[in-house]
Amino acid sequence: MARGCSIIFAASVLLVILGICRASRVGICYGRNADDLPTPEKAVQLIQMHNIKYVRIYDSNIQVLKAFANTGIELMIGIPNSDLLAFSQFESNANTWLKNSILPYYPATKITYITVGAELTEAPNTTAALVVPAMQNVFTALKKAGLHRRIKVSSTHSLGVLSRSFPPSAGAFNSSHASFLKPMLEFLAENQSPFMIDLYPYYAYRDSSTNVSLDYALFEASSEVIDPNTGLLYTNMFDAQLDAINYALMALNFKTVNIMVTETGWPSKGSPKETAATPDNAQTYNTNLIRHVINNTGTPAKAGGAVDVYVFSLFNENRKPGLESERNWGLFFPDQTSVYNLDFTGKGVVDMIAGGNNTSSNGTWCIASSSASEAELQNALSWACGSGNVDCSAIQPSQPCFEPDNLASHASFAFNSYYQQNGATDIACTFGGVGVRTNKNPSYDNCLYATTGGKKAIVNNTTVGPSKSSSSSPQRSYWWTQHLLVAFPLFFLVLF
Repeated sequence: MARGCSIIFAASVLLVILGICRASRVGICYGRNADDLPTPEKAVQLIQMHNIKYVRIYDSNIQVLKAFANTGIELMIGIPNSDLLAFSQFESNANTWLKNSILPYYPATKITYITVGAELTEAPNTTAALVVPAMQNVFTALKKAGLHRRIKVSSTHSLGVLSRSFPPSAGAFNSSHASFLKPMLEFLAENQSPFMIDLYPYYAYRDSSTNVSLDYALFEASSEVIDPNTGLLYTNMFDAQLDAINYALMALNFKTVNIMVTETGWPSKGSPKETAATPDNAQTYNTNLIRHVINNTGTPAKAGGAVDVYVFSLFNENRKPGLESERNWGLFFPDQTSVYNLDFTGKGVVDMIAGGNNTSSNGTWCIASSSASEAELQNALSWACGSGNVDCSAIQPSQPCFEPDNLASHASFAFNSYYQQNGATDIACTFGGVGVRTNKNPSYDNCLYATTGGKKAIVNNTTVGPSKSSSSSPQRSYWWTQHLLVAFPLFFLVLF
């Protein structure tokens, strides 16, 4: 008996250690509320080119699921609020959905999470009552298929799930949501599923800019906010919001439930009153967020802990209602050009921009890696000349850059064209790991390689800069910005 207890204890300790040591993950939200987006296949190619391994979608669209097949990308799929009634009423509906919408594409499409409903505190009261029965039916269907340990079931929330968020240590769930929250948390704890939260410091700053500094929202504060109850110091709003959730979970004794941030980001364009919605601020927020997360910094209350984060969003979405910012959360325009440059590894140097792509290559070019396989080069070349919007006419027969007629040479020309068009940053030369930067100009004979601001080979006289159509992102009712963490009294600021 004692030996058995020792084994159980050792196993528990190991699980805790593994949880602490697990690296944080950064993914992307792939919303499709637009009428001008590229096909799912092209979207997936773009995701792969930027080495993004984790993606959230908001439904179980068959075409999208097929596009992610055999990519190795881990997919979070959603069951919309509109389907909760059917899923909650009859287990057979969940069984049928799993059989028709998931099993035919799994495991080629690597589905790891199913979100049942979204931000229910912002939905009609009757909707929230449906979520836990629906989650249980989905879980039962997965269990029958033997997938309940491989695919986790949860639901997403806005910060409106809290009644109090300042100071973080006083974080508490709104008691009016107890009817569905308590059984949901019990479900999550029992099945080792994460508590999913959408965090937006942008809204906190926009709606309370007199109490919240922009630098604090962008991870660039030169001062700290003190939690008076714990003495913990906060240098950014993201951590403070996350810890408010941590403390709310601890207050209800759900300490083992991990938190996953299923949406966060910053818009690059807004209405006249949304002065903080700029490409510079969007790039700054997301760059600092990624670096903060992948360093496994954790939060002041949970230092060193892994936090999985999904950046909203892949594309601007032009059918989003509301203010201009709602349509401009994307990292990419619908034509697949970058709204601003973002390094998802968090390790590269990202040049700041001023309203668009960068204008200086700093005397560097992008060419094909000598260690790349022909298959890798062909895939990357096809993407650059297709979805990447590169003019590849110069590498066609009888054109200046056709000779030498080999994949490495042609790919190098295309890679460099894309690189120069998209800011000449590290991320613009990844190409799935087969692009490398060089300080040596690869131009030869009459084949002139592009430089930003210079000439693009001899095909035309200007560097291609595809037009940027406006688009958009997620709308939510953020009444919670009234009580946010957010409302940090200024007297809690302590200068370094």
